[in-house]
Amino acid sequence: MSEKTIVILVLGILIFDFLLDLLLSFLNEKSSNKPIPEELNGVYDDEKYQKSQDYQNTTGRFGKISGALSLIVMVVAIGLGWFGLLDDWARSFSPLAPVTPLIFFGVLFVISDLMGIPFSLYQNFVIEARFGFNKMTLKTFFADKVKGYLLATLLGGGLLVIFVLMVEVIGSDFWWYFWIVITVFLLALNMLYTSLLLPLFNKLVPLEEGELKKSIADFAEKVSFPLTHVFVIDGSKRSSKGNAFFSGLGKKKKVVLYDTLIAKHSVDELTAVFAHEVGHYKKNHIYIGTFISIVQTGLMLFLLSKMILNTEVSFAMGGEVTALHLNMLAFGILYSPVSRMLGIIMNLISRKHEYEADAYAATHFAAQPLIDGLKKMSGDHLSNLTPHPANVFINYSHPTVLQRIRAMILLK
Repeated sequence: MSEKTIVILVLGILIFDFLLDLLLSFLNEKSSNKPIPEELNGVYDDEKYQKSQDYQNTTGRFGKISGALSLIVMVVAIGLGWFGLLDDWARSFSPLAPVTPLIFFGVLFVISDLMGIPFSLYQNFVIEARFGFNKMTLKTFFADKVKGYLLATLLGGGLLVIFVLMVEVIGSDFWWYFWIVITVFLLALNMLYTSLLLPLFNKLVPLEEGELKKSIADFAEKVSFPLTHVFVIDGSKRSSKGNAFFSGLGKKKKVVLYDTLIAKHSVDELTAVFAHEVGHYKKNHIYIGTFISIVQTGLMLFLLSKMILNTEVSFAMGGEVTALHLNMLAFGILYSPVSRMLGIIMNLISRKHEYEADAYAATHFAAQPLIDGLKKMSGDHLSNLTPHPANVFINYSHPTVLQRIRAMILLK
């Protein structure tokens, strides 16, 4: 494939992705104006429904603007050969193989993040604050940034060094060996995320004694789930939005409830949410998701191995010699159609898992508290209750609240 063809393909994919996201956003905005289905009556009064419309429109416009600016920057950078200039500059520091990619991606990460800071500040401290969601301080915002830089340097930088050395020593067959490294890393991350990484940003404490813990303990005993692994996270440190999630493998498994969720929901609703998370554990969803992620990573690395040493790709990205980091950057763009298709499949599986976890909670505890909790959470988050089916199909990892409620009603 010629250098010119590669450039056209890269730019075409970037533009197509932007236009597809733009179309989905437009369809979603139109769909959000539909009348609220009967099953969702009571989620919004007229005033709050209008507020939810304003929130969806505001975030939608902001997403279009930030997406358009990102596209412009990428097109200009490729067209003017800026990535090639950065490659030349990075090479001037050391002839050692891992140094140039580390400098290249390090500078790229910092520039990208600095460009994104104004957008993040506006999103959190203007949009989210205007609608009553943001609870983050500027101190927390920038502390998160510093911690993120440190983690990216330690984890991302370490993996990048291993990757480059494997390519230099093994050649295009590196992907088998690096797949093993990534697999071990993903498994360790799954097991240790809530124990080591999450506490760097949030405080986790065991669920305290009281009516809620008793209700959860009774349910946990009924279904043989170890209650010692139920924690509360200080989500209110950053947002008023509530959530819950299941994380970890084996003895490291944990159910985490946001303090904002606990503050706004009844004991029965919270127990139903807990039952839903236990459903993910009982149905082995974490293991299935981890296995699929490992397979996807192997496929990605195999495809990357076919172009990691391709000189034309490096030239297309503005380089003057073959550069692993330029080829990795190009691959990230060229792989995006495959990634989107795999993402759609993953979302289909994820939505199926959510239905199964809902059914588990409904049959082993009760459906109505979970339905009430979902309605309340949707109202608190100013959610779009009628998203467009195309957007749900492509982007949603969870069924819509309406779909979940209708599925549980059928179980009654």
